[in-house]
Amino acid sequence: MEEKLLQLLDGCLKNDRHSQKLLYQEYYNFAMSICLRYTSNQYEASEVLNDGFFKAFMNLSRYDRNRPFKAWLGKIIRNASIDYYRANLKTALLEDLDKAEAVETENLIENKLSYEDLLAMVQTLPHSYRVVFNLYEIDGYTHEEIAEILGISTGTSRSNLCKAKHKLQEMINFKSDKKRKDNYNNLKIVATKKPVTIRFFNKIPGKDEK
Repeated sequence: MEEKLLQLLDGCLKNDRHSQKLLYQEYYNFAMSICLRYTSNQYEASEVLNDGFFKAFMNLSRYDRNRPFKAWLGKIIRNASIDYYRANLKTALLEDLDKAEAVETENLIENKLSYEDLLAMVQTLPHSYRVVFNLYEIDGYTHEEIAEILGISTGTSRSNLCKAKHKLQEMINFKSDKKRKDNYNNLKIVATKKPVTIRFFNKIPGKDEK
């Protein structure tokens, strides 16, 4: 472990505000990237982030220094995101299905997107779909583990994942179609911009000179 990190951790254990601030700044981008995936906007992500760091500082004495700190912090931030989800269950759309819908999900979301584009799309998903998508596709949990974490059935987990993928695919297709239409319209505009020849006459054409 880096000496700088060890010093920061020692300072945080002593409740040194300066050390806490530096540790927060050091891992802000990493932690925020997790929060943004699980929430629908910057405001919610900031709430989860602050709650996550608070829990990290409160439980720092339990951290095993033989393990990577980033992985430990990431788990706490992810758990804070799930806690936020649980606290907002009343507004989340959950359907308790015993079996996932028979939906073909192979070859979905194969389009190459920037991280910013994909993140923006994931943030528009209903909360229940977004959480399952993150846990399964990005964080590597199984449906059985997700069911236990969220208190839902494995069928609901599978169903929400399928629906999340389909909604994302619809957004990707819409974005691709819009891009193609924009390119086509731009081509039409360029194609119509033909050189125009303006003829100037010193005399009125068709009129005989006297």
